[in-house]
Amino acid sequence: MATADRLPDGFIVRLGRRVRVEDGGRTLVGGAPLRMLHLTPAAARRLNARELVVSDAASAALADLLLGTGVADPVIERLAPSRFARDDVTVVVPVRDRARQLERLLEGLGTAFPGRVIVVDDASDDAGPVRRVAEAHGARVASLAENLGPAGARNHGLGLVETPLVLFVDSDAVLEPAAVELMLKHFADPAVAVVAPRIVGLEVDRPTAVERYEAARASLDLGRLPALVRPRSRVSWVSSTCLLGRVDALGEGFGEGMRVAEDVDLVWRLDAEGHRVRYEPAAVARHELRTGMRAWFGRKAFYGTGAHPLALRHPQEIAPAVLAPWSAAMMLALLAQRRWSLPLAGVIVTATIVRLARRLPRSSRPVASAARLVADGTGASFVQASALLLRHWWPGAVAAALFSRRVRRALAVAAVVDALFEWRRTRAELDPVRFAVLRRLDDIAYGAGVWLSAWRGRSLAALRPSLRSRVRATATPRR
Repeated sequence: MATADRLPDGFIVRLGRRVRVEDGGRTLVGGAPLRMLHLTPAAARRLNARELVVSDAASAALADLLLGTGVADPVIERLAPSRFARDDVTVVVPVRDRARQLERLLEGLGTAFPGRVIVVDDASDDAGPVRRVAEAHGARVASLAENLGPAGARNHGLGLVETPLVLFVDSDAVLEPAAVELMLKHFADPAVAVVAPRIVGLEVDRPTAVERYEAARASLDLGRLPALVRPRSRVSWVSSTCLLGRVDALGEGFGEGMRVAEDVDLVWRLDAEGHRVRYEPAAVARHELRTGMRAWFGRKAFYGTGAHPLALRHPQEIAPAVLAPWSAAMMLALLAQRRWSLPLAGVIVTATIVRLARRLPRSSRPVASAARLVADGTGASFVQASALLLRHWWPGAVAAALFSRRVRRALAVAAVVDALFEWRRTRAELDPVRFAVLRRLDDIAYGAGVWLSAWRGRSLAALRPSLRSRVRATATPRR
């Protein structure tokens, strides 16, 4: 039996691939952000081979906790269809002077949404081709007299939607056949407000070096693993290239007047309101890649300019790095590159393990658990410190490198290690040298955009890291 305000019977969740099970199944380490979740013996027994099937109110509450902390994900391939179907979806397409791309999108949609496709013409220079393409495919055209940008165009279309769900799709995208059905399954969870598919590039016969790099390391491709989307987590945002959402949860839609980072703002607002946003990589949408170096570089910089607008709306979430005080002290000691750097870093790590072990009374092996948590934090700190030097702070780091051999050494090591790690991780179909060059240009462009937005806003809020604990402890209710 199920009620409208809980997960239905038969709903299946599975612990995330990166979640660690300790203490004979009574402790779970993972989630978004990282936490240590202590289960009661009864709750631990409900997990079978890292999976939980909802069968009653107690299992529904446990599944809801696992989903809400990012410790587990729905097993989408084994879920029954939700109460929503395609008939409950209206498609909204913002477009400006891209009739050819619009036709490709509408052809791909076919007759799946009869009478429920709204094309919002965002003040095209030549509106005729857009209107002809839309009407030829049975779509409704809503024309704007003034250019509002994609976010404003989507909001205008949202105001015309009469179905419970809305599917926003950019005109240069193409949905794979099963994408909508897969995303719809997530709405069996009453807490889900928005679902986003994986965004990958359109396939081309002879890809350029930029296209090969983007195929492996595109800004909009958030990976192969499903995730709860929220600030300070592995997947902290999703692209508005394609989003399926509940109209009643979206309210007035995207941030008024935002022309960049409107998708990040929407996700963070929904999370703050208690809704869930899901990233579902099994559903795929493809979009056009920028093949020219100048256009590609400019787009990366444009993404960076969203930093200050986000800092105004979400000052607690915009930090380019989130470090625990101990990890910040450790990184500063190592960056000093003195004889005492390694011994001091070792002392900091050891002291942190001892202190953390004392805070884990529920663990059967508190020292081992604390050591693993500190190891996780150390790895994350290295990644974040590298990103600060190479991406967010690179103008300042390069200026300092002109006068400091230690800064030059830190930049060189970070650049080489980062490029090799990402090349190996992504398995890019590109030689490591060209990959490394494009990787650095990617960071330079984005960082330049961040600094430009900070200069325009006369604020360094988007460049300041945050010091806070990275691990939370949570206990399940006693049932």
